[in-house]
Amino acid sequence: MQVSNAEHAKKRFAEKKETNLQSLSLKVHDVREIVQKWIATNLPNESALSLGLPEVDDRYDLWRVPLVIKNGAGILIGEVKVNHLKQIVDHTNIELLAARINRLHSIEPLPKKHKVGIFCPTPIPNKIILGDAAAVLEEFPPDSAQLMITSPPYYNAKPQYAEYLDYQEYLDFIRKVMIRVHAVLSEGRFIAFNVAPVLVRRTSRSTASKRLPIPFDVHRVLESIGFEFVDDIIWVKPEGAGWNTGRGRRFAADRQPLQYKPVPVTEYVLIYRKATDKLIDWNIRRHYDQQAVKQSKINGDYDVTNVWRIPPGHHKNHPAVFPDELVKRLVRYYSFKGDLVLDPFAGSGTVGRIASELGRRFLLIDNDPRYYRVMKGDLQLVASMVRVDFEVHESGKVNNNSK
Repeated sequence: MQVSNAEHAKKRFAEKKETNLQSLSLKVHDVREIVQKWIATNLPNESALSLGLPEVDDRYDLWRVPLVIKNGAGILIGEVKVNHLKQIVDHTNIELLAARINRLHSIEPLPKKHKVGIFCPTPIPNKIILGDAAAVLEEFPPDSAQLMITSPPYYNAKPQYAEYLDYQEYLDFIRKVMIRVHAVLSEGRFIAFNVAPVLVRRTSRSTASKRLPIPFDVHRVLESIGFEFVDDIIWVKPEGAGWNTGRGRRFAADRQPLQYKPVPVTEYVLIYRKATDKLIDWNIRRHYDQQAVKQSKINGDYDVTNVWRIPPGHHKNHPAVFPDELVKRLVRYYSFKGDLVLDPFAGSGTVGRIASELGRRFLLIDNDPRYYRVMKGDLQLVASMVRVDFEVHESGKVNNNSK
């Protein structure tokens, strides 16, 4: 009798589960002993090595054991793989391991970690501030914010004039603000930076348009400041969302090779963590309010992959707003209740409104008086229930011609 695809898949799953159970039946100390014997047999300078934490790799039904320089520098130089039959099935090239040991074993060890107490954030109420974000954040102490969610102004988005002298000035502007964000963000906490390549239209028929790779240049900026890259979430919009750029129309008309340009319907949400030697668990275990940690647990469905399909948001007084659903996911995944969520380019204030709905505090900053007024109007309901301070910073003073 022919076996159906469903039955075949079920059988394969059962076989894989059984193999995984066999792998798990090996104790950690058994795996470590196997690898220690392999090291003693194959590496003459084995005393310079220590073993990292063995972990089961479900995809390949085996244990993966990291090899680390022993002097405390914490440098990973290779790994050994052990299957459920207690066999070494793969490993980093022995000659390469020996060369790395010779080169690295004499480097200075990392300083010992000091014991730390309970983390307590700076108690700041909800604030909406008109002013330059870099200048405003100069006045906030460390541990003010526990999460940043933002999307910077588009590069030269206004066709009537250029806001920035050139692209480098735009990147310098982002760097200036993000240096201050880094200073006020708590250790080991996250930022979510929404950005996408920008199309610079051609100025004449004899010139070409081009797309600036802003996400990749922003990565270099953030990394140089002291943020560690964690994830790239791909925000996918409905198929028709990108046609307003005009990209792809030429190819659609004549279908000539080399002229193909896809219509962009995605943006990046780049996730970074403020660099620290502490594991994420530290932020959980050392949190001052363990009840808030329990209440913030993600129950039910969640996003398994980094591809999020969410329609864009709309606001009558702002051309580019975060969709509520995008902000909700970011706030839930990367903060605890009671945390302060910062948006240094706040626009219409979506981040603050959603943060408040989810039991977080917010700090919203924007240098455009029009958007400041929009936020004051849109967040009046929030202000009627919890404290919200509305402030105009010295850097937010505008001339009399501003609308």
